[in-house]
Amino acid sequence: MPMAAADIEALIRAALPDAEITMDDLAGDNDHWKAHVVSAAFAGKSRVAQHQMVYKALGGRMGGELHALQLTTAVPT
Repeated sequence: MPMAAADIEALIRAALPDAEITMDDLAGDNDHWKAHVVSAAFAGKSRVAQHQMVYKALGGRMGGELHALQLTTAVPT
């Protein structure tokens, strides 16, 4: 079953409470998402480490409930 944007955002915010999250449904099917996540928690971390933090927040849902996620991360400016 596909995941709604609000559910994905809630999981990310639970792990990164200050996160600013922008979600785009790439295929109109709630199954292929693009997320842009901005958080101060990313400061000093590599892009790979930032993405790992987001994937950890999703709790193993990637490839199952959440089929595809195009992810970009950033530190607030």
